[in-house]
Amino acid sequence: MTPFSYFWDQTTDKMEEKEGFRSALKIQDGIIQPPNINPSVSKGGRKKKKKYSTDEYVSGITSGNRTVLSQAITLIESSLPEHYDVAQEIIEKCLPYSSGSVRIGITGVPGAGKSTFIEAFGLYATDHGRKLAVLTVDPSSEQTRGSILGDKTRMERLSVHPEAFIRPSPSAGTLGGVARKTRETIILCEAAGFDTILVETVGVGQSETAVRTMVDFFLLLMLAGAGDELQGIKRGIIEMADTIAITKADGTNKTQAETARGLFQSALNLFPPVKSGWKPVVVTCSALYGTGIKELWEIIGSYIRHSRESGYFEEVRKQQAVIRMNDTISEHLNNSFYGNEEVKALIPMLEQKLRDGTVTSYRAAMELLKVYTGK
Repeated sequence: MTPFSYFWDQTTDKMEEKEGFRSALKIQDGIIQPPNINPSVSKGGRKKKKKYSTDEYVSGITSGNRTVLSQAITLIESSLPEHYDVAQEIIEKCLPYSSGSVRIGITGVPGAGKSTFIEAFGLYATDHGRKLAVLTVDPSSEQTRGSILGDKTRMERLSVHPEAFIRPSPSAGTLGGVARKTRETIILCEAAGFDTILVETVGVGQSETAVRTMVDFFLLLMLAGAGDELQGIKRGIIEMADTIAITKADGTNKTQAETARGLFQSALNLFPPVKSGWKPVVVTCSALYGTGIKELWEIIGSYIRHSRESGYFEEVRKQQAVIRMNDTISEHLNNSFYGNEEVKALIPMLEQKLRDGTVTSYRAAMELLKVYTGK
């Protein structure tokens, strides 16, 4: 049998097959591909996600459909203008089904073991009848805006628990570690039936102030033996904490943890009383051995009962609604400003002038605002 080879036909400008034509370019017989065994992938590519109407989103969320919940959260986190109105409508319709949970903010110094603690704490909560949603915020790259989103891999047992839902979100450089839409995500999770919401921040920094304004209880995790415990964290963050937990209080570190607990408790006693009337406490715990987890859960329960009885719980929730309104205004104005075509056209020129030193930052800003407002 005469072999067929391929050559470039200049008259047709195509690769042609010719019997007996000798060329270094040959196409060998390939391996026969097996049939596609994944029914969700068609010949045209991966099956597209179903697009839901607003009512379908709300119905799916309130019925506890986690797939719909996840897609709704993705829609809320989207920066595309066409998703904004739909997302806000979903939030508004889910609002009457929310506010039925206990919201707990968790932060801590680097190395305190936040993810390990959250898994131990979350498993204890779910084993005692709670439906848990964990909203974790992963740091994003300032250059690529990419994020690892690896919290599920660090919480292997909790991530597969039927009563737990873990949602990692990229920080996208906002507030040092709080996702732009964490408040709205809390509303959706509550509407989906989760009665305990944990919000984990990236670490100690600017984000704690934001988290404190969206939760009922604020837990600070500290690590003993990592330096001067009382100087290693800002006083303002300690003042925001309703409870401080010294983690990794096991083995040879147990004595150091007890010493750190005493130091922090003494420091807290010097702080002025808080508005809630609650006296913050310091405890030790070990996520590895599960010690101190039950006591922490009981402390949170005591705090919630105390704040409800005093009326402080509802007062804080109302304040948070006002803060959410102000945040929404700020976000809308920001999007409107940078989405303005005249502003977008002027920004590159003013940025270049700033680099050249021919204009001040104040003057550049005023020029942009003048273009935006038309005044």
